[in-house]
Amino acid sequence: YATFMPKPLFGRAGSGMHVNMSLRGKDGKNAFFDENDPLQLSKAAYSFIAGIMEHVKGMAAVTNPLVNSYKRLAPGFEAPSDITWSSKQRTALVRVQTQRDEGARLELRSPDSSANPYLVFALCLAAGLDGIEKNLQAPKELKENIRKLSREEKENAGIDTLPENLSEALEEFQKDPLMRAVLGDTFTKCYVKAKRKEWESYMEQVSEWEIEQYLYRV
Repeated sequence: YATFMPKPLFGRAGSGMHVNMSLRGKDGKNAFFDENDPLQLSKAAYSFIAGIMEHVKGMAAVTNPLVNSYKRLAPGFEAPSDITWSSKQRTALVRVQTQRDEGARLELRSPDSSANPYLVFALCLAAGLDGIEKNLQAPKELKENIRKLSREEKENAGIDTLPENLSEALEEFQKDPLMRAVLGDTFTKCYVKAKRKEWESYMEQVSEWEIEQYLYRV
């Protein structure tokens, strides 16, 4: 049956909520487009990418709000687990869509279908604009297939990763002051409390995987 559960099936890709973003200036033109750039991206576009990458770990508790969300973000599937951007690799966290000119846009591929889109959109916009305001510089573009890189090669390349579970995501959420600035003190406090309770409830459970893996082997 239909479900918004991020990862309902073992061994298959999960359900994502890819967010496509474009930005227009006061003149009505696409602020991400620059015909003189090799990738036809403007300085604002690169800084917007940098802002998203700077805050995406803090955003994860909202873009990926369930315990199950992090099963979808596990390495080896279509959803991104590494913090990268690319105009060529479809598996990158932030993907520059092939259409440029007035249709130039960026795609964030980590959010899943259980997320509240209003909160996700607010944080994406704030993170991107923060990158522009602070003139952040985007890291080197990912050109190789991330799935073929070992963990050591990723570390040597300075590629960071998204939180591996909801608990880590909540820690990153609380460390990033932009999250509280955008969502407010009251919401932030209540959200963390509710999600901590959800994580603690999950940790109290014993799964079928654990029974099969350890019951007759330990």
